[in-house]
Amino acid sequence: MDPTVKIKMISKLKADFEGFSPRLRVVAKYIVDNPGDFGLDPIRETARKAGVSTYTLVRMAQHLGFEGFEDLRAPFRTALVSGSELADNMEWLEAVAEHPETGQTQVEATLNSLAITQRSLHQLAPEKLQRVVDLMFNARNVYLTGVRASYGLAYYFHYVGRMALPSLQLIPRHMNSSIDELNYANEEDILIVITVTPYSKETIHACQFAKSRGIKLIMISDSEVIASELNPEEVLVVSTITTHFFACYSGAMAVIENILALLVKRGGKEAEKRIESYEDLRSDVDAYWTKQKKH
Repeated sequence: MDPTVKIKMISKLKADFEGFSPRLRVVAKYIVDNPGDFGLDPIRETARKAGVSTYTLVRMAQHLGFEGFEDLRAPFRTALVSGSELADNMEWLEAVAEHPETGQTQVEATLNSLAITQRSLHQLAPEKLQRVVDLMFNARNVYLTGVRASYGLAYYFHYVGRMALPSLQLIPRHMNSSIDELNYANEEDILIVITVTPYSKETIHACQFAKSRGIKLIMISDSEVIASELNPEEVLVVSTITTHFFACYSGAMAVIENILALLVKRGGKEAEKRIESYEDLRSDVDAYWTKQKKH
């Protein structure tokens, strides 16, 4: 889809504004004021943010000649995926695009990854990140969970993060559930959850259980609103727009890297010693097996 369609649509919304009904004016204003969020959010989240019903959003789409909400949102989503917000020189991508079989697909995926990484980091306020790190260092235990595709992010987060913060624990372990691992947790502890649409029931139940025990909740997610009753202490919102059928995690990984950088800095000399001990262990193991091969 032509990325300029978004610009033309915004111009039309402005030009036709006075002719809209009061509710459609609210929708038009929201779209014009928040084109990025409109391109990212599903219909229910857009309705919540705009303060209208999902039916009103559908009416706006039909009024503008579209069959439904997704068709109305598509130009805004395409503009984000295109990477048009990136200001850096991207001439090197021209050579990639010339590859006859996979070039165009690779370029689209590359621009998408760069765009959502930029957007995710842009939303990462330093004050919020500082609060998250403070909560982690002040907690007795920091539990970390992610299921399905999010598990890979959680595993990496734990693998590196535990060197700076030994209280960091990846759950569930073995064949347990996350709730099993939280059985003895209380208000002195924290649960960090990595989850994106579609949110797993297991993850939601773990969050609900944690809040019932007074455990502080930090979420890394594609939305601030996952379940109304959760009320997490902090939500780090990441963009997961994709050019294929599954969420793109480039933005989430960039946010996690920022957290890890602050954890290591906050861990100071003790963190450095733990990291060195892991490196020494690997060297010792390599030396042992090299010696064994000689014999």
